[in-house]
Amino acid sequence: MKVFIVGSGGREHAIAWKVAQSPKVDKIYCAPGNAGISEFAECVPIGAMEFERLAAFAKEQAIDLTVIGMDDPLVGGIVDVFEREGLKVFGPRKNAAILEGSKAFSKDLMKKYHIPTAAYETFCRAEDALAYLETADMPIVLKADGLALGKGVLICKTLEEARAGVKELMEDKKFGSAGDQIVIEEFMTGREVSVLSFVDGKTIKIMTSAQDHKRAGDGDTGLNTGGMGTFSPSPFYTEEIDRFCREHIYQATVDAMAAEGREFKGIIFFGLMLTEKGPRVLEYNARFGDPETQVVLPRMENDIVEVFEACVDGTLDQVELRFADNAAVCVVLASDGYPVSYKKGFPISGLDGFSGKDGYYVFHAGTKFAEDGKTFLTNGGRVLGVTALGKDLKEARENAYQATEWVSFGNKYMRHDIGKAIDEAG
Repeated sequence: MKVFIVGSGGREHAIAWKVAQSPKVDKIYCAPGNAGISEFAECVPIGAMEFERLAAFAKEQAIDLTVIGMDDPLVGGIVDVFEREGLKVFGPRKNAAILEGSKAFSKDLMKKYHIPTAAYETFCRAEDALAYLETADMPIVLKADGLALGKGVLICKTLEEARAGVKELMEDKKFGSAGDQIVIEEFMTGREVSVLSFVDGKTIKIMTSAQDHKRAGDGDTGLNTGGMGTFSPSPFYTEEIDRFCREHIYQATVDAMAAEGREFKGIIFFGLMLTEKGPRVLEYNARFGDPETQVVLPRMENDIVEVFEACVDGTLDQVELRFADNAAVCVVLASDGYPVSYKKGFPISGLDGFSGKDGYYVFHAGTKFAEDGKTFLTNGGRVLGVTALGKDLKEARENAYQATEWVSFGNKYMRHDIGKAIDEAG
């Protein structure tokens, strides 16, 4: 069969790598892809938001299954366009992708269906938000309602910071129309855990847990990024927590979406906060997380294409997800200056060090080929995700950091404490 992947980052590289392992697949295309993805897929120069062109390409090539990796096209309704053309596509329709596309929607859904989350209020006018802050407890969290590349969340320790945050989101429009409406919610403390799941509209199957590091600097300092590294499984996601989430969060979310007439098929990413009062939902995403995908898929033993098809066909109840009894750590190699400003176009060396090494992977997030068609160049803020497996998290972490030393480029930057919480957990 022929598979078409839409996206261009490390997540899509990991998906392409996993799809390529399926004996069912003869050919993979990716639009627009990147230099690393080209090892597994033929990259097609069509933008991820060019829905009609993407659908036309899928029809011309007689694509059997299209997989949408990115949030923007999902929220924009790409699945609806493909389905109208009679094409098989993996991902939620527009009316279901709102679970990620609007934080106000998802918070209201959780309140209505008693899914545990932080207390909150939503605001469409800056003056109303500012008035609310005068009586609110600090610290407090401000969230742009719409998509903001994972960066539209501000944790404000003081009233002054919160006022400045409202101005930044709603008046200065730092994240454009994403800040037309904002959610102000209570600040929760605890461990963060990411749990991904496959959903077919009614059945939900949970993948292994992971934990992301969003801040740019060591010690969780600096600005929020799209993710500087991750590990799987989370030692803090216990069997007791899993039982609670299955009972009160996971299936409840799928059922709530169905009850609202928004049948969800695809990936639901649960961002959880493990508070003293129990797990709470921080956020939902409607697709694979990045870089979480880069540690979850290397541990997955299933043929991913069969799972994708089961989600589309509504037969996920017949699938048993299997994950290896090991661990994975991913360290992101970024361009120095990310996420604010950085230079691109530096040659990358050392990638051949990964060939033939079991348990070591490098997933390209922001790369392109030089004019010679062979040399890899940096082409983004997050450049590469270096992932390694190990028998446990400690060994995986050691292996991942060892592997980062194999790769060089001009302004290489990374955090040095990815998975440090592993040591604290013992």
